[in-house]
Amino acid sequence: MQIIRWQGTTPPKEQELRQRMQREGLSSYSWSNGPGYRYAVHTHHYEKVLYCLHGSIRFELPDKLDNAGAAEAVDLAPGDCMILPANTAHGALVGAQGVTCIEAPRY
Repeated sequence: MQIIRWQGTTPPKEQELRQRMQREGLSSYSWSNGPGYRYAVHTHHYEKVLYCLHGSIRFELPDKLDNAGAAEAVDLAPGDCMILPANTAHGALVGAQGVTCIEAPRY
């Protein structure tokens, strides 16, 4: 898994992120959820490339444990990118302001 933190001083615009993904040959789509929405643990047969556009989301990785034996978690804020390898088990919890993400499969 790779996390790329947004380095800009202002959050990115949706069009900017879509163009970035398109330059990489990815066909993106967006989705949103309200505060506290939870995704059950699941996998995908493709690599997931995801940008957080608005709000926040925490991805939980039950098969990756930290030093205390707890499931690893990754918090994403606007502009942050997560590249999740195929077949990686993950769940998610949407933050207090909800979330909008842009993602694309990479085969």
